[in-house]
Amino acid sequence: MALGLDNPITDVCLLVQDLDRSIAFYETLGFRLRRKNPGYADFDSAGTTLALWESRHVAEHVGFSAEGAERPVHKAMIAFRVESPEKVEAIYREVTEKGIAVLAPPKLYEWNATCFYFADPDGNTWEIYSWRPEGPYNAGVPPTNRNL
Repeated sequence: MALGLDNPITDVCLLVQDLDRSIAFYETLGFRLRRKNPGYADFDSAGTTLALWESRHVAEHVGFSAEGAERPVHKAMIAFRVESPEKVEAIYREVTEKGIAVLAPPKLYEWNATCFYFADPDGNTWEIYSWRPEGPYNAGVPPTNRNL
């Protein structure tokens, strides 16, 4: 099975505790609400759909426990790749001006990317990053998943 090679990831769905609080947070980041139903919402974005699903609603309708979603646990991170370290810094300033909790400020990391990290109200971790011209780990080859 070549699921990851033959099919793009089209949606990222975050399990949240309070749908309205999370909608407000993501609208602050510039996402535009596309659809809201009881316990669920999704946003227009450049590429992958960002969806929010209340953990209690998941348990009620799908039938599996979403108990772990009720407490912040860093199991996954969602990232935005931007075109330059200067853009990383500019977004960092915007995020901090909006009062969003930053987990780690911008820094050039050993893997040759300038990154910063923040969390949403449910503890979901986000990364804003830009590769240096030499690419990951100075390999000399930029990533091929997107041209930035």
